[in-house]
Amino acid sequence: YALPQSPQIFKQLIMIGGLDKYYQIVKCFRDEDLRADRQPEFTQIDCEMSFVNESDVLKQFEGLILHLLKKFGKPVNNSFPKLTYKDALENYGSDKPDLRFDIKINEITDTVKGKNFNIFDKAEYTGCLVLPEKVELSRKEIDNLTEWVKRPQIGANGILWIKNSGDNSIKSSFDKFFTSDDLKSLIKNLGSKSGDLILIMAGTKKETLEHLGTLRLEIGKRYDYINYDLFCPAWITAFPLFEYDDEEKKFKSTHHPFTSPNKESIELLNSNPENVIANAYDLVLNGNEIGGGSIRIHDYNIQMKIFEILGMSKKEYESQFGFLIEALKYGAPPHGGIAFGLDRLAAVLNNKDVIRDFIAFPKNNSGKDLMIDAPARLTKEQLKDMTKK
Repeated sequence: YALPQSPQIFKQLIMIGGLDKYYQIVKCFRDEDLRADRQPEFTQIDCEMSFVNESDVLKQFEGLILHLLKKFGKPVNNSFPKLTYKDALENYGSDKPDLRFDIKINEITDTVKGKNFNIFDKAEYTGCLVLPEKVELSRKEIDNLTEWVKRPQIGANGILWIKNSGDNSIKSSFDKFFTSDDLKSLIKNLGSKSGDLILIMAGTKKETLEHLGTLRLEIGKRYDYINYDLFCPAWITAFPLFEYDDEEKKFKSTHHPFTSPNKESIELLNSNPENVIANAYDLVLNGNEIGGGSIRIHDYNIQMKIFEILGMSKKEYESQFGFLIEALKYGAPPHGGIAFGLDRLAAVLNNKDVIRDFIAFPKNNSGKDLMIDAPARLTKEQLKDMTKK
């Protein structure tokens, strides 16, 4: 497959061909790994529009989701907050944050350095979660959380903690390195109140934020911080256009190679592609991405530059996308769109994590349809027919 999702290029060709609006409700096939919230085929609500910008798309589809939520009796605000990709990661450790509870990540990197404690001194980033006094965690429960984050599925090094008991009583798992005044200063800077528990993680910035985000969600579920009656949608915007793959030593598209860079950073394509911001957006609801899209590239020269940055040879991009490149040469309108997974949206509206419950004939984690036992081995006769010249 050239793309992880099938209709993308064809929607663009329809816009270039002269139709100004298009939508579809169809089966979509994906080339990706199988998880609880994904299936190799799913039902898609998809739209593409010409002569639109990001605000136009967000306004149109915010109205659709708002209508659906109200239709199903879900309480929701009349406007959706917008978070940049950077803010989402730094505050929630995820680009699809669950906003049903208000615990955020706090960075304390500079505050905790210089105390001869190697875990903090050598870390690129140190962050923490301040848990309100609503839940009283025992030492055993903290140890249990520590073991939970150390599991291979998460891979964190562990958790450090500070217990703010008030009345000048502050305990921590690193008292040997921090004086009472050091700890008081730290909890004051965090705005911590008596009874709060502060959980701390340190390491590289990217991994530590991810681990804190995973821990935040687990705490929300385990200790009833999440209000399951709430529905909290939000737009995530300003994604990086590229991600650098350290193993392959080259840039890859964060979304797909047809996403337009935003106007403010387009000049960086020639000098600092890692800092280019995409004209892309996701809609998240209760910690799930329910839709995503972008403004597409309509300029032939910019599309060629993107292929160059991605390290694609002329033979590669012409063999995979030659028909689109040819179409762009004739001129294309500014266009963009968005797509929603109907199965996942139905699951989220019912507070379920697994979308298989909302598909008539779902595949299991091996991509197999157990109802009809497919895919199955071909018979010798079938193989013979398929290999005839």
